[in-house]
Amino acid sequence: MKTLKQARIGDTVQVVKLHGEGAVKRRIMDMGITKGVSVYVRKVAPLGDPVEVTVRGYELSLRKADAEMIEVE
Repeated sequence: MKTLKQARIGDTVQVVKLHGEGAVKRRIMDMGITKGVSVYVRKVAPLGDPVEVTVRGYELSLRKADAEMIEVE
């Protein structure tokens, strides 16, 4: 299983599954990250937190903990 946190800068990955429960999963889905969507990894901060991605034409910053909940391929 590969997560969004493990994706490298410049990779375009596709979301396979969202892990997590309740409000956290709902918040990730509200940001536009749903199953089947393409995510482009733009930047990663020096310590890995946050990760800046492009989803559905807009830029988004995700915490490392949230990026670990997003399974990609």
